[in-house]
Amino acid sequence: MAKHIHPTAVVDPRATLADGVEVGPYSIIGAEVTIGEGTRIGPHVVIEGKTRIGKNNKIVGQASIGGEPQDISYRGENTEVEIGDENMIREFVTINRGTRKGGALTHVGSGCLLMACSHIAHDCHIEDKVILANNVMLAGHVHIGKGANVSGAVGAHHFVTVGEYAYVGGMTRIEHDVPPYMIVEGRRCRVRNVNFVGLQRSGFNDEDIEALRAAYRRLFRSGDPRSHVIEEIKADTTTTPIVQRLVASLEQTELGKKGRYREALREEFARLGAERLGLETTLNKS
Repeated sequence: MAKHIHPTAVVDPRATLADGVEVGPYSIIGAEVTIGEGTRIGPHVVIEGKTRIGKNNKIVGQASIGGEPQDISYRGENTEVEIGDENMIREFVTINRGTRKGGALTHVGSGCLLMACSHIAHDCHIEDKVILANNVMLAGHVHIGKGANVSGAVGAHHFVTVGEYAYVGGMTRIEHDVPPYMIVEGRRCRVRNVNFVGLQRSGFNDEDIEALRAAYRRLFRSGDPRSHVIEEIKADTTTTPIVQRLVASLEQTELGKKGRYREALREEFARLGAERLGLETTLNKS
């Protein structure tokens, strides 16, 4: 299939565009951009920096991808953005590339829906089949697990993790890690219930969902010290793998700073960033 590039688009001759790529009016594609087969780019889109985009994505007009990170420590390093296959990226979405101290890579998986005006900051890691609704604001270094659904106008503090298949209610302020499989909501983010509708839609069986509901009642509603409940669940030989995953996530959160596990990985991120950029591994802790 031939490429279709509108005559008003500006595509650097050094960019790599696969067969079947479409570039709409007035879009700008930079020199280090690679775009996979069948991806369609609407009007007034800017894709710059060292950005790799996979197959069969649809990027609607006015999106900005691969721009410099909004981080005052950035010094022009050739950091990256990586986007998988079959994503829908809507109007005015912004995805910034990484920083040296954060791993030098911003990653978006496959099959995601990024609704209008959502923002993915530097060094974020978005797994497959994630939904970010309108005006979601992710600070740097945020990790969104597979199948998570983040509702409109949510703000996520840097280094937060949102667990897989979690549901975050609209206008929630996320300042600490969100456990997998749960519904959270509120200005001070709180676990409200199991995301049983989302789990059913994602193909989880009734036994796993009921096991999570029982664990939720013990962990978040019993009033017993959570550390004691976690130890009891871990000691129970009948605990299902999905509940074990929930408990492991809660334990992991405790290893981080102020309820954010990824805060504990700063030095590792800096090492990975230096390695990706081919630099010495002197850590930038600013």
